[in-house]
Amino acid sequence: MFTPREQLAGFPVDDGPFAVQDSGLTFRQRIKAMPSAAPEDPAEPESNPRPAWFDRIAARIPGFDAARSRSGEFDWAPDLAENIGSARWFRGLATFAGLTMVALAMWPDFSPVEAAPMVRMDLPASREMRSVGVQPLALGGLSGRHWDANAMAVPLASAPERPSVNLVATLGAGDSFDKMLQRAGVGGFDAGRISALVEKTVPVSSLRPGTRFSITLGSRADPATPRPLEALSFRARFDLDLSLTRQGEGFALARKTIPVDATPLRIRGIVGSSLFRSARAAGAPASAVQEYLQTLDQHGQLDEMAPSDEFDMVIGYKRAAGGAVQVGDLLYAGLERDGKPRTELVRFGAAGNFYDALDDGNGAGTAQSYSLGMPVANGHETSPFGMRRHPILGYVRMHDGIDYGAPMGSPIYAVADGVVSFAGRRGGYGNFVKLDNGGGIATGYGHMSRIAVSGGQPVRRGQVIGYVGSTGLSTGPHLHFEVRRNGRPIDPASVNFVVSQPAVPDAKLPEIRSRLKELLAVQPGAALTAVN
Repeated sequence: MFTPREQLAGFPVDDGPFAVQDSGLTFRQRIKAMPSAAPEDPAEPESNPRPAWFDRIAARIPGFDAARSRSGEFDWAPDLAENIGSARWFRGLATFAGLTMVALAMWPDFSPVEAAPMVRMDLPASREMRSVGVQPLALGGLSGRHWDANAMAVPLASAPERPSVNLVATLGAGDSFDKMLQRAGVGGFDAGRISALVEKTVPVSSLRPGTRFSITLGSRADPATPRPLEALSFRARFDLDLSLTRQGEGFALARKTIPVDATPLRIRGIVGSSLFRSARAAGAPASAVQEYLQTLDQHGQLDEMAPSDEFDMVIGYKRAAGGAVQVGDLLYAGLERDGKPRTELVRFGAAGNFYDALDDGNGAGTAQSYSLGMPVANGHETSPFGMRRHPILGYVRMHDGIDYGAPMGSPIYAVADGVVSFAGRRGGYGNFVKLDNGGGIATGYGHMSRIAVSGGQPVRRGQVIGYVGSTGLSTGPHLHFEVRRNGRPIDPASVNFVVSQPAVPDAKLPEIRSRLKELLAVQPGAALTAVN
């Protein structure tokens, strides 16, 4: 509630809207002079009595109470918004200026602080700092405190050895079985006996590079002699495990046959915008898809393929107990349109040729031409055939082939049948493979990261001969592909190969169709069941 004017005793107020008579009292004094809502009880004791130490100071200093009373009545900080220009206002301004100067006088100093001078660290201090420091993982042994051996440490005559050592060795490319065992720590005498024992079961030369051997070496009686072989186990074939254990002075060989399922893998699907991607998405291996496309191309069916067509392929497939898988050759390549077979190509015979089962068996062969295509899957052309400025040498010169950019390690396929005439390092080409394709035609593949063939080896179209790299004069991973006719470079995009397709023999036509019926009886996905 607002206090009526009549209750403001002693404060004359003008009725004007802004006029207020100055009574000579400050605002705080006016508030103190206002009557309180309830009279104070004289009997009620003071809520905040003066402390005893204050009374002792007042007793020792004459006039302390009088000075305190006068200072309490003195207005030290008047409101600067009232009575501007009066003596009280200037007193408040002086108080404000004095406090401001005190604050500025206490302003902190931002001058730079001089650091402690660097001193040369002696060896004890350096060791102490190293012991408590955080070291990288490779230097973890340098942290902590180290003590040198004193007279209480007795050196051993020889360090104790483990009673046995378990390790895994891998047979490398061009490696021999005996040398691999000796590198693993097997003595030469034991390695020879083991090799002769394994040779009686499987030819040692037939062991594929990359075969892993689990080896257990026992304890030796003399530090100068190699450890004796206690046990050896490895996978000799896809369907055979061999294990050797020491029995007295000799070895015992145990054979373990691995169950293998040879059900072919059949994959069907819609061609779509990219047959390669559709087949890969359906679960077909990349090598099988590549062979499927090349087979259709050789029979002239690739260019007439529609996105709505259905592809059908059957691949040789072996699965062993334990999860090992072995992908074989393409056995059947089919193409359907509107539910009717358009192409039915069956691999038949020792030569591995494909025959069209829809042929009527008139005995006439066909000749199909095909372009070389791209020798690396999922690649893209980065530099065409012709004159160009070399990206490293910096001047214009002839580019004898076509460059295809591809991810590092992508497989490189032979574009045509031939024989490897060169495989190795060749100048700016880096790792280089040259194929003699017959008729004076030769194809070259450069800048490989790894070569997968050797000189004199016959190569079929679509076979992996190496992997994309950046060896030689190269600015990044890519394949340099070139074609030469009688030693002179020609544009690979202008070359077409003619392939003669054998006619279906009249006598073999029933066998071919029987083989086709057998392959089409395979259900898609039947080869993916578990092998017991």
